[in-house]
Amino acid sequence: TLLLAGTSQLLLFFGSILIALPLSRKYGSWFDKFTIALSPTSAAPAWFYGVFFILIFAALLKILPFGGLVDSPPPDNPFDYGLNVLKHLILPASSVIVSSIFLSIYNWRTFFLIFSSEDYVEVAKAKGLPARDVERRYILRPTLPTIITNFALLVISLWTGFIITETVFVWPGLGITTFRAIGAYDTPVIVGTTIIFAYLLAITVFLLDFVYALVDPRVKVGSGNA
Repeated sequence: TLLLAGTSQLLLFFGSILIALPLSRKYGSWFDKFTIALSPTSAAPAWFYGVFFILIFAALLKILPFGGLVDSPPPDNPFDYGLNVLKHLILPASSVIVSSIFLSIYNWRTFFLIFSSEDYVEVAKAKGLPARDVERRYILRPTLPTIITNFALLVISLWTGFIITETVFVWPGLGITTFRAIGAYDTPVIVGTTIIFAYLLAITVFLLDFVYALVDPRVKVGSGNA
């Protein structure tokens, strides 16, 4: 689960931000309109795209495996084993990324666009600062708390996995384990997964308060009168 969710979600997260930041500077461009037009495609879940990817690339073109973590029997060489796992990872990871990429870019682009219209950004542009410096110092820096919050919630969400997507690709992770536990009425597994996620969420929210004080100068720990 960490391999699948970590690879796909991290690529989706950082890729969306890296694309959305310059895109917010090109409001109304053809790529901006293209992203907005395709954002409704994220209404379909990852497993929906996964089924079509299996039909196209595994059944029709026969260039990628149908599912699983590794071939049977697995390669003996560790290097070949790693390449084989990566080959099996392509379809499930691509389905997760494709199902959310355009909506994620659109959301971050709109978020950055709001900060791009602030007065201090216009003043920085009037001073003749390079576009990269304006983005880094006056747009990206004020949005760090939100970016960190989304990243922290993404990290703890890796624990849950992709229940249906892992089942479609027969990926041996926590998602398919939870799916089988639900079908078998295996209460300890279901409750255990939920409780661990709840504890991770509580700890993350607690630590975020301290992180905000480090990255945002507007937040002061212990300031003010009681």
